[in-house]
Amino acid sequence: MVSGCPPKCLCHQFSKTVDCRNRGLVEVPSHIPLQTQILLLSNNRIQKISQSAFIGTLALKILDLSNNSVSGLSPSTFQGLKHLKELDLSSNTIVSLPGTLGNNTGNITLLSLKHNKLQKVDRRLLESLPNLKVVLFKGNSWQCNCQVFGLKLWLESFLYRGGISDAVICSTPENRKGKDLLRIPYEMYGICPPTSSQVHQTTTQHYNLENRSSLKHVHHNEHGDSGRSHCEPKPKPRPVSLRHAIATVVITGVVCGIVCLMMLAAAVYGCAYAAITAKYHREHLPPGREKGNLKGKELFESSLA
Repeated sequence: MVSGCPPKCLCHQFSKTVDCRNRGLVEVPSHIPLQTQILLLSNNRIQKISQSAFIGTLALKILDLSNNSVSGLSPSTFQGLKHLKELDLSSNTIVSLPGTLGNNTGNITLLSLKHNKLQKVDRRLLESLPNLKVVLFKGNSWQCNCQVFGLKLWLESFLYRGGISDAVICSTPENRKGKDLLRIPYEMYGICPPTSSQVHQTTTQHYNLENRSSLKHVHHNEHGDSGRSHCEPKPKPRPVSLRHAIATVVITGVVCGIVCLMMLAAAVYGCAYAAITAKYHREHLPPGREKGNLKGKELFESSLA
């Protein structure tokens, strides 16, 4: 025991740990030492967490609230915990989470939400934790409809960046019950309205396209193309069809192959014909005729002399 340690808890000065596990607590104890870095509150009966519960524990790095009866959290519950690295909220009765855990909680690397009663998680909450490395979701009542679409998008990006997570298994609707959220194709969400982040992204892309078009028009005017109307529609580039390109390459290859084969066949035929003709003349030309030809050639040459 350490002086100033909360009743029913054990305080370890060397490890800066306050151990309040299995104490039958119904609230977070007060008078927690200021230098506490690890606070263990699992296996109690805590239902509500006041906004001032952790005001005096600004050095806290690990907070374990698992296996309690917490049903909800305030956006400012963990407001001052700027050193917090690990937050375990598993095995509670949390139905919903706020859009943020506090403006100073960006250093959290591990967040456990498993075995609660969550049906959705606001994507803004997860995006407010840029250093998150591990997040646990299993054992909740996830509604795999438009409300969870933002979670699907965030989770795919999170895993692509090297994050670690367990599976989000759907509870409803019935036709998706028991399915992994990440294995549900995007086509199933075709009727969902765009999320706020998607609207922002679309607006940004539209703004960039407008700026690019404006700069291009100014560039043309500087080179004497001032006669073109500002409202003149520009032809849209035709989309490139991959299938057509592949078909063109295949057809071109076949035609070239046929032409090469025809040329090879003609060459072989010509050589064979020449060989057969030469052989025929050698076998059928009379020997005397060949000598006569040589004699006539000699007489012709002597007359020229």
